[in-house]
Amino acid sequence: MSHFPLSLLATTDPVVRDSTLFGLLVDSPGLVAVRHDIVATEGALRRLVLDATGVLEDVTMPLEHACLSCAVREDALPTLARLTDDGRWTSALLALPVSAETLPAARALTSACSPGGQLEGAYVSTVAAAVDLGTLADDLLGDDTLAERGLALTDDDERSVGEALAAQLEHADLVVTAQGGTTQGAAPTGSGLVDRLRSTGSRRVDGLHTLTLTHLLAGRHDRALGERRAHPLAARSAAGYRRGADDTSWTLELRSPLPFHPDRLLDSIESLGAGRLRARGVFHVADRPGTACLWDGAGGQLAVATLGPWAEVCAGTTPQTRIVIAGAHDGDGLDDRPRLREAFHTALATPEELRQPRRWAAQEDVLAPWLGARR
Repeated sequence: MSHFPLSLLATTDPVVRDSTLFGLLVDSPGLVAVRHDIVATEGALRRLVLDATGVLEDVTMPLEHACLSCAVREDALPTLARLTDDGRWTSALLALPVSAETLPAARALTSACSPGGQLEGAYVSTVAAAVDLGTLADDLLGDDTLAERGLALTDDDERSVGEALAAQLEHADLVVTAQGGTTQGAAPTGSGLVDRLRSTGSRRVDGLHTLTLTHLLAGRHDRALGERRAHPLAARSAAGYRRGADDTSWTLELRSPLPFHPDRLLDSIESLGAGRLRARGVFHVADRPGTACLWDGAGGQLAVATLGPWAEVCAGTTPQTRIVIAGAHDGDGLDDRPRLREAFHTALATPEELRQPRRWAAQEDVLAPWLGARR
């Protein structure tokens, strides 16, 4: 299986996933696909193997791990190894369970393609995300959870649809857009949000009918680049973006060398994190010098957490507070950006406060429930 290309496909919509698979398989007799689904009611993993002739395998097995990524990986790797050695196909596609993140799967596949790995001689060509432009704005910015749509991967999967969708878009080498029964021009805001979130250097193909196997084989996934894309430092600014007609999407980059003041951050966090937004970035806090923290929000949910020592997890950069927010004007034309700017600058510590470092140790650690106890 020397130089055998493998691709990954992720979506948050089962119809988009199956339509994408069908179109690729019908037009590509040398392609074999492995599709995984979680059967939550049975605690099982279902594997379908398909090619241009139809379904070749349909197997359901118990999920033996609480870690979904581990369970999928433990079935996907030996299955792909078997298929690549079969000789009937020249490339393979792994379609992940709907709403699954691509980063863990890409890590597993690239590692397995290394010398001595289960997929030695193969390589990961493309990590693709397929989205529906017609529903994208509501999927990304709305407050629906995966559980509410029946797409949760585990009983305790509390992610919003927007969180899952954003992670797929931001990590992808290739974004494929479906029109959802409309033309691209009828979903300009969804189209704009795709371009605001997808990584610089990623590719885009509009229309499932346009996608071919050639698009999947045109690149070679760079694991290190993929890791950088997923890092909160990589949140994409609006530089170089040109808004199309009737596109109400926007990007706001909030940036300062100053850290947040812990108390004022707590007071402002709802104003900064609430609403129809996708927000990603890093920050530091005055009472935790040298510590990098994560800001990650979508679909009305916000996660803040400690990443680790700044010099390690954000190596090569100086401590900063940078949050990049994508959103869209609503039907009433309301603009969230003035509120967000005000809340951001209100939450920052002042230079005068930072000249009194001993004051922080004497104050209550109000962020401990989210960031852990300060050291």
